[in-house]
Amino acid sequence: MAKRGKNKQKQRVAFRKNRGKRSRNDNKLTRDASGITDTDDAAGARVEDLPSAERLSGKGDLTRSRTVIVQDGDDASGELTIEVDSPNCQSGRILSATGLNSIVQTDTGESYECTVRRVVRTMSRDARNAVVAGDIVLFQKLDEEHGVIERVDPRRSTLSRGSKRHEHVIVSNVDQVVIVMSAVDPVLKPSLIDRFIISAAKGGTEAIVCINKADLIDPVELQPILGLYGQLGYQTVLTSAETGGGIRLLRNLLKGKQSVFTGQSGVGKSSLLNSIQPGLAQPTKDVSTWTHKGKHTTRRAILVSLEFGGWVVDTPGIRQLGLWDVIPEEVEGFFVEFRPFVALCRFPDCSHTHETGCRVKQAVSDALITRTRYHSYLRIMSGQEEGE
Repeated sequence: MAKRGKNKQKQRVAFRKNRGKRSRNDNKLTRDASGITDTDDAAGARVEDLPSAERLSGKGDLTRSRTVIVQDGDDASGELTIEVDSPNCQSGRILSATGLNSIVQTDTGESYECTVRRVVRTMSRDARNAVVAGDIVLFQKLDEEHGVIERVDPRRSTLSRGSKRHEHVIVSNVDQVVIVMSAVDPVLKPSLIDRFIISAAKGGTEAIVCINKADLIDPVELQPILGLYGQLGYQTVLTSAETGGGIRLLRNLLKGKQSVFTGQSGVGKSSLLNSIQPGLAQPTKDVSTWTHKGKHTTRRAILVSLEFGGWVVDTPGIRQLGLWDVIPEEVEGFFVEFRPFVALCRFPDCSHTHETGCRVKQAVSDALITRTRYHSYLRIMSGQEEGE
């Protein structure tokens, strides 16, 4: 390991707990010691002579922490950056990650199949996955095809969702999130668009609203929803992977940027990518004729290079999006049209759900705020998942 410099320090770090036996498991010390007194002679049984294979302390293999050398002060989020033997490592970007195995590509275009060093994957964290597509990592080569990831650099942005009380990071280090919805089949869900917009903003990225399959409906019917998000300041685009409509505009929005395509299964994310860059040959499937829901085609997030400049990540379809690390008090801040009215509410801690004198509710009645967006707000505040 490299010597410690002025910007490095030792720090005690928590690790995930082992799944070992708890202390005093199947221990019969109390029963074995019954009847033994201090008057017993040396030849008799004494308490201190009883066999004991386990510690009685609560500190066993369930309590885990280690002292590691970290770089001090390079991540404003407080995430630790483990110091590694940098001269023997190479930098690369994660193209895809499945379990403990990842495909890492270097700046020169070489790809390696890498595992994750144990110290990296077992550090205690809110996120359930240590490495995701888009991560910048340092890895050590084992041979011409394989390597070991020694460190994950701090993420400048993420797209995440909540999953069983943990953060599920879908992708990292992107500039913009392209929220792909279909005009029909599956049905368009504005409330799901709103959740993706919040997740994008929370993760530090821009949001683009893309409505695909425009050839299956009269485009006039889509103007209200496109106009709504356009007036709120979000870039919108109407596309058809079948006819090629809107593909040129979408290609211009992606040029030179790090982007991620996200949305429900069956909305045509992979088909759009194939239209944007012929030759990618991303696999596609039709929507189920029985459930009218999309079938999972993309099984994992995959980062691909665009020939006209930039990167894009194709992600598995999402039917429900639980917001991560968003408390009720901050939800109103993600609805930009609420902002002119929030300060005018009767109560300073107004939740805009049931209070009298709420100017946000009055703005909804006056059609200054759309009922569609307000209902999305109410669902989020009540803790309902999309699709319930």
